[in-house]
Amino acid sequence: MRGALTIVRVTTLEDAPVDPAPGRFAAFLRPKVGGLPRTFWVLWAGTLLNRLGTMVEPFLGLYLTTTRGLSLTQAGMVMAVLGAGSLGGQLAGGALADRIGRRVTLTLATVGTGAAMLALGYAEGLAAIVAAALLLGLLLDMYRPASQAMVADVISPRDRPRAFGLLFWAVNLGWAVAMVLGGTLARQGFLWLFWIDAVTCAAFGLLVWRAVPETWARGARAERAGGFGRVLRDRVMVAYVLITLVYTFVLMQGMTTMPLAMKEAGLGPQDYGLAIAANGVLIIIVQPLVNAWLARRDHSLVMVAGFVLVALGYGLTALAASLAAYTATILVWTLGEITAASVLQAVVADLAPAGLRGRYSGLYGMAWSGGFLLAPLGGTQLLGAGGAPALWLTCAGLALGAAAAQLALAPALRRRRTVALDTPFSSE
Repeated sequence: MRGALTIVRVTTLEDAPVDPAPGRFAAFLRPKVGGLPRTFWVLWAGTLLNRLGTMVEPFLGLYLTTTRGLSLTQAGMVMAVLGAGSLGGQLAGGALADRIGRRVTLTLATVGTGAAMLALGYAEGLAAIVAAALLLGLLLDMYRPASQAMVADVISPRDRPRAFGLLFWAVNLGWAVAMVLGGTLARQGFLWLFWIDAVTCAAFGLLVWRAVPETWARGARAERAGGFGRVLRDRVMVAYVLITLVYTFVLMQGMTTMPLAMKEAGLGPQDYGLAIAANGVLIIIVQPLVNAWLARRDHSLVMVAGFVLVALGYGLTALAASLAAYTATILVWTLGEITAASVLQAVVADLAPAGLRGRYSGLYGMAWSGGFLLAPLGGTQLLGAGGAPALWLTCAGLALGAAAAQLALAPALRRRRTVALDTPFSSE
């Protein structure tokens, strides 16, 4: 093996000239991070960098209502436009990743996002702000299908769950840091957030352009024929996307309507901040420890277990009335989020032909964008009509329904995974 260095009782890491962690620590790390190619680690580092700079989205509503003087209704409209743009951006990104390549698409999308971020930061007047928000929405998540397809291109089906789990961890680590730094920098001026977000987005794209070769399956022209029509004719994939949409709708209630429900219970924004911080802390601590183990389990059963934990956590929220109780329920559904996240994207990679990986990832990404867009709309309606118990019990029911549907889909997913594992894999 090129550039390998043998350490006593430890097998060397592929693509690593020196093992930085000797002895028992190396043996502990090996199954969690070992054997993944350099291309993946560049993507991982770029993803972490990008998320460390994700400061505009969490504070956008506050920026629009304070610095730009928009009403709550106008600010809500701007954020809805941003979310709607993301739906189209995922599809466009998937198509471009399959047509012009993963590397080109990712670079164009992230550099374009940086420019659109600055356009929104400097936009004045409602019309200009809405136009900039739409452009940003279209570009913001356009890189995701390319990034996910690139991971599937260079990593074997057996190792993909572990790789996608590590990316999930990087996203949450970066997000947690960005929330803290963003809150501090916002006091110095919101424009700092736009510039930092723009620079880190562009840096991610330029890093990939300089350090990652194109991974696009150029020989798969026949697979690319038919576009999204072929993806939509894959009934297993469509069913999986719909299940994911329901799951995402439920999961996003913790980021959208939970602060409103806590307010009704007499708790303030600072209480919500403390409670939801438990989500990020638990992911950062637990996910790296369980990721490799979960990746070796049956994917459908892992997702069912995750969905059931999410259902339990949100169901128990109907009984919560104190900060401690809300925090406890968040810990429960976060365990479900960690469990499901270990295999969710890997299933898409199993289902997708090599030449359509971008489009499959784009359609899957729409489920997340759609869930994020629908969560505040549906959640606030449930909260207003039936109060917090109705909201949380409905969420529990939806998550259990998603678990049941996932269980019904399990045989088909197992067959497709067997095919993926049996198909000779090459990252060339």
